[in-house]
Amino acid sequence: MSKRDYYDVLGVSQDASKDEIKKAYRKLARQYHPDVSEEENADEKFKEAKEAYETLSDDQKRQQYDRFGHDGGQQGQGGFGAEGFGDFSDIFDMFFGGGGRRDPNAPRQGQDLQYTMELSFEEAIFGKDTSIQIPKDEDCETCDGSGAKPGANVSTCSHCGGSGQMNVEQNTPFGRVVNRRVCQHCSGTGQFVEEKCTTCGGDGKVRKHQKIDLNIPGGIDDGQQIRVTGQGGPGVNGGPPGDLFVLVRVKRHEFFERDGDDILCEIPITFTQAALGDELEVPTVHGRVKLKVPAGTQTGTHFRLKGKGAPNVHGYGQGDQHILVKVMVPKNLSDRQKELLREFHELSGEDSLDEQHDNLFTRFKRAFKGD
Repeated sequence: MSKRDYYDVLGVSQDASKDEIKKAYRKLARQYHPDVSEEENADEKFKEAKEAYETLSDDQKRQQYDRFGHDGGQQGQGGFGAEGFGDFSDIFDMFFGGGGRRDPNAPRQGQDLQYTMELSFEEAIFGKDTSIQIPKDEDCETCDGSGAKPGANVSTCSHCGGSGQMNVEQNTPFGRVVNRRVCQHCSGTGQFVEEKCTTCGGDGKVRKHQKIDLNIPGGIDDGQQIRVTGQGGPGVNGGPPGDLFVLVRVKRHEFFERDGDDILCEIPITFTQAALGDELEVPTVHGRVKLKVPAGTQTGTHFRLKGKGAPNVHGYGQGDQHILVKVMVPKNLSDRQKELLREFHELSGEDSLDEQHDNLFTRFKRAFKGD
């Protein structure tokens, strides 16, 4: 199975700061660390997040990953990988803030959510107002998120004594180690519900689809994210909700390509247009514009249409459109066309070609004459 993109793993954009990367990793580590998480495959998810963080938090490794992807580890830097679950003191500080135990009933921020949106090339250039439907877990209205049937008795969990945590002893090469883990009987709430809510089955949450209005800014590019504050998962124990991150994927265009805020394209012209010059109508995302092709234009010549590119997504000006000219050589010539070209060749002569293309033809002749 191929590895996921490290930025997608942490839920950050490719231009995220070190603080944003660290914050995203700490949130995932709290969620998936095997000592506290009861989720399926939590250890694999934790390793994946740790591996992504170790790469993106290191300037040299991040630069190499941005250039080579996951294969960057084969470029002599020892690879991108996570080994084990990290230093115990780091994990202790991460979970408990450098001292004490986390109160399982303390308010906690909800999980961040990610939604992938596909845009056409033009939609990404000009932006759009749209709305999306996302599935979200919300507090059950029947039980107000308690998980208990209205009027049912709620008692203190007898297994953890209401702490929401239990001691688990393990034998290690260094002796017996006692770890504290979330109580699996009360899921860390410290309470036991005798009769569960019939609406949510005791989870306290119900899955709903919520409509969210979005303003897609003009100039957004493939792989960038839009952060919608407060539209993530609901908070726990009265904590604030998480955020929603909308990941943008832009469809390829059959004619245009994008390079930052600039737009690139190729324009074919005939041999006659290249030799004699012409005025063409060329397409841009802003509509058709006239382009003057001077006489003697060579294949591979670049033209720039100022301000015909994409707007900068942060409002810093407008990109340009760059046009690469390709002279098309006719393949199927009639006898008359061949005759005229031979006549043209005879009239042009070698001296005329040397005069127009002195550098190229001079080097070409010298290569064969041994000069």
